[in-house]
Amino acid sequence: MAKSQRNRSSTQHKLEQVRREQRARSVRIGVFAVFAAAVVVAAVVAIIALTAGGGKAPATTASSGAMGPEGIVLEAGPELAPASTAATGQTVDGIQCNAGEQVVYHIHGHLAVYVNGTARQIPLGVGIVQPLVSQTPNGPFASATHCYYWLHTHATDGIIHIESPVQHTYTLGNFFDIWRQPLSVRQVGPATGTVTAFVNGTKYSGDPRAIPLGSHTDIQLDVGGPIVPFKSVDWSKSQL
Repeated sequence: MAKSQRNRSSTQHKLEQVRREQRARSVRIGVFAVFAAAVVVAAVVAIIALTAGGGKAPATTASSGAMGPEGIVLEAGPELAPASTAATGQTVDGIQCNAGEQVVYHIHGHLAVYVNGTARQIPLGVGIVQPLVSQTPNGPFASATHCYYWLHTHATDGIIHIESPVQHTYTLGNFFDIWRQPLSVRQVGPATGTVTAFVNGTKYSGDPRAIPLGSHTDIQLDVGGPIVPFKSVDWSKSQL
């Protein structure tokens, strides 16, 4: 009788051990299923973000590279086009060239251009007639010996200065007109191909000439492919 009880007790112990192992296995399978589902959802979200028209582009902060004289990272790559092609003092799109900088309306935007995935630099001195370039501890800085257009660049950091005697919404097309460089849905300066534009990380579907230059507006133009992930500007180290 005692032996029979011991056998039954041993059998019950083994059954209980099997049940515990089955429950543990079920928990592990459930956790793995939840993790796998999360991975799938994340992948789907990433694909949608990359392909959805008008959506946000994958974004990073343009924090790498040498810091320029305006507290903004300098742009890499060769010049998109030389500043020497710019207008020499005549009024362009109603925008004048004055001996001193205008401060009634004073804001700043940023322009980055990529051609077939390679960065191209916006030169200093666009909109500054007969520039005097000074060397600073953080790179060259251009000032005018003749006059400043209300839209101009001082350094090779892609910053467009909007300094106007009146508050007015200027456009990227105005800046390229002063630069005397073409800008369209098929061309940016001398670079040709399909132009994909982003404004503050959002795809811009219209004519890039019409992009408004607002305060701290980040503009990226990609000519051809591949499309470069949008890089936002870190304005925190600048007084602009």
